[in-house]
Amino acid sequence: MRIHHVDCASMCPIARRLTNGDGGLFERGVMPSHCLIVETDAHGIVLVDTGLGEPDARDPRERLGAFYTLVAGVDPHRVTTMRAHLRRLGLEPSDVRHILVTHLDLDHAGGLSDFPNARVHVHAAERDAALSPAWNERERYKAKQLAHGPRWATFGAGGEGWRGFSVVRELEGLPPEFLAIPMSGHSRGHSLYAIETKEGPLVHCGDAYMHRGTIDGTRVPWGISRLEQLEASSRRRLEENHARLRELARSGGGVRLFSAHDPVEFARFAAH
Repeated sequence: MRIHHVDCASMCPIARRLTNGDGGLFERGVMPSHCLIVETDAHGIVLVDTGLGEPDARDPRERLGAFYTLVAGVDPHRVTTMRAHLRRLGLEPSDVRHILVTHLDLDHAGGLSDFPNARVHVHAAERDAALSPAWNERERYKAKQLAHGPRWATFGAGGEGWRGFSVVRELEGLPPEFLAIPMSGHSRGHSLYAIETKEGPLVHCGDAYMHRGTIDGTRVPWGISRLEQLEASSRRRLEENHARLRELARSGGGVRLFSAHDPVEFARFAAH
């Protein structure tokens, strides 16, 4: 198994000081979309999240909305899509068989349409939310990104225990090294994915937290903290999740956590 850490959005949100905790208030920040490309021997290529897709990069205002494009700082010239990363690595996009989606927000699920034949593993509650969003969920999910009709492979809550979590181990068509960890709070059906490696579990936390300070106790920029609260489907669960993830990080056993949007975490993992 070989794992590649890639950025599939390269967003530059407004107010760097509020989002990154340094720089100027009127300076653009740095916010990656941290995704994984996993090469397996028997199960083809497995992706964890997809970031923005090729149609999003070609016309972000039309696909994502003018307001989001402006605030998030989506520049088509900076976006490297998952398909482009695969080509750069000498891999064939047609070999992507499985996509594990932490949730279906527009900056995580945009690349699904670039891999229409892959199985898309997602919590059933998240799929349902994206296909029939409530009034306060309509901005986070984009019907155009799902219009191709993904090959859903849904799972629910429960399963075997793992490090204090209730885990769904049996992801259809995948070996037991891939674990889905339901963790609603950011969205209705948000999930984490753990991959058991020789070095220990690697855990993609999606947006269950957005800044490393949540885990290591350093200061979380006000803008990120506020964004988490505004986007949360349950603020109570969000806070509970933060506490559980801090405990997981301290549990030892080689557990390595990372979130989807922290640039320091991304640089650390991408360097190896």
